[in-house]
Amino acid sequence: MPEPSVVELLETRRLRLVEAAAPRIPPEEQAAVNRAWDEAVRANPTLFDGPAVSCAGLARDDPDGLVITWARTTYRLHALRRVPGATVWLPSLFVSVVQPSDDGRLLVVRMSPWTAAPGRWQLPGGSAEPPEDGGLLDTAALRRHATRELAEEIGVDTAPGDLTLWLVTRGEDGSAGVLFLAPPRPASFLRERFADLVESETALGRDPELDRIALVHSPAELARLSGPHVDHLEPVVRRYAAQRS
Repeated sequence: MPEPSVVELLETRRLRLVEAAAPRIPPEEQAAVNRAWDEAVRANPTLFDGPAVSCAGLARDDPDGLVITWARTTYRLHALRRVPGATVWLPSLFVSVVQPSDDGRLLVVRMSPWTAAPGRWQLPGGSAEPPEDGGLLDTAALRRHATRELAEEIGVDTAPGDLTLWLVTRGEDGSAGVLFLAPPRPASFLRERFADLVESETALGRDPELDRIALVHSPAELARLSGPHVDHLEPVVRRYAAQRS
C-alpha cells in the first residue's frame, strides 16, 4: 500500500496575503504543459483555462498569524505537476468550508464524474481566484469566496461574517488550503438544500458539480465511503472530532 501523504494542519487567528510575481517557466516546460493540458481537455472537455491563484509560500508571521505568498496563474499551469523533471512548481491555493451538522457530524462531498477530480471526496470549496479591478486578495475575499462555494455546491446560504477562520492546511506538494468553520445546521436541512440544488440544476439541463454528500462523525466513518479522498480530508475530520470530544 502507498504511504499516506503528510498534511500539516496549521492553527491561525490571522492571515496576511502577499502577492508575488509568477515564476518564469522555461519554454520547454511551457510546451510540455501545453501538451499535458491539451491531453487533459481532450479527456474532459469541461476543463477551462481560467484565472487561478498559486501558493508561492507559507510561513509563520507570529505565533497567531500566517503569511501566504500568492501569484497569479491559470488552471493550465497546474499541469506542471504532470511534467517529469519540471523545475517550476505551482502549488494551488484553495478555500474550503467545514460545515457541521447540529449532531456533531461533518459534511463531506463527492465530485461528479465529469469534473477534474471524478469521484473524489472533499470539503465544499474550490480554488482561490485572483482579485479583479484593483481588488485585494485578503481574508475577507477568501471568506466571501467560501460562502459562494457553499451556496453553489450545496445550496446553503451563509453570511460571510458567520464563517470563522479555522485552519490552514499544507500538503506535501506545497498546496495550501484556507478552511473556514460554518455554524452548525440541522442534518435534514443540509440534505434538503442539496437535493433542491440538484433538482434545480438538472431541470436547467446542467450537471451538478457534486453527485453525493455525506455526514461523518469520525475518520472511521469517512474510510467507509468508497472512492478517493483529498489528502487533507482525513486529518481535518480527525481534528474536528478530537476538538468535540
